[in-house]
Amino acid sequence: MDWSPPKYVDLEVLMNKNSELVPTPTQVQTYLDLRPVKEGEIDGVGMGILKDGTPYLTARGLARMCGIDHHLLLDLANEWEVEKSRPRGKKIASILAEQGFKDPIAIKVNIDNQPVHAFTDFACMAILEYYAFEAGLNVRETARKNYRLIARSSLRAFVYGRLGYDPRELVPEPWKKFHDRLMLNYNEIPLGFFSIFKELADFVFFLIQQGMQIDEHTVPDLSVGKLWGTFWKEINDNEKFSPRTKHPHNFPDYFPQSASNPVEAWVYPDAALGEFRLWLRTVYLPEKFPNYLKNKVGRGFFPPSKAEILLEAITSQKQIKSI
Repeated sequence: MDWSPPKYVDLEVLMNKNSELVPTPTQVQTYLDLRPVKEGEIDGVGMGILKDGTPYLTARGLARMCGIDHHLLLDLANEWEVEKSRPRGKKIASILAEQGFKDPIAIKVNIDNQPVHAFTDFACMAILEYYAFEAGLNVRETARKNYRLIARSSLRAFVYGRLGYDPRELVPEPWKKFHDRLMLNYNEIPLGFFSIFKELADFVFFLIQQGMQIDEHTVPDLSVGKLWGTFWKEINDNEKFSPRTKHPHNFPDYFPQSASNPVEAWVYPDAALGEFRLWLRTVYLPEKFPNYLKNKVGRGFFPPSKAEILLEAITSQKQIKSI
């Protein structure tokens, strides 16, 4: 059965209209959180968008566009290591290699707590191209029509347009949660004092950029604040600095910590800011942060492989000096 867009949508106009919204795709990608931010079935074609903006088609959706049985794609996905040495898989792998794509032919996304095979944009176009032109006796006219349709722009523009997705409107969850805390606590710290939360902003930004999930379960300033508080008592026994004081801090209402709002958090005299920054770089990052990260890995909040990369970056001498 041929698949075509509904009559009320001018797909070419839609693609051109949204072309400025479509980011340049990254050819080699790592998927840490395989939950779509948007998904649906349009005219029998299942599709969705991952958190990083990567579009995909489900096995059934892609099969419909290729004019083939979806079990052929499930076999391709489940046995890819074997299939890519066979005629069909070898040709598809060759098409992917030309694009610099090295990820698996398909991934699994969680939809309603069920794993679903998903083929991201590069894989979709390679498979469509195969069934449109390279499959010999198995070439499908449906695949040829849809390949030409999508090739006018990109599968990314196609999925974005069909699902009504504007990437400018989506703030990734870690950024949003930290941003909400920043805005909620924009009120002035007492004159002459600094807060651990705001002083750590650059550090937290770096963690988010490295893929760390910053949310109600991962609140670095609480860990840093507790350890710094212990160190503060040691260095201020002789009243080297004026006393610290407490200042109200609030969590967004969707954080479980908000039940205690406002939380009384310690703020410290500005005269000790240099001491804090030195402690952060020379004590916390190299000695304490690895244990913090290990704890998050053990509780399933961060993948071990990514943790190693982050730890190497964050504890390198260059990085420590730049924070």
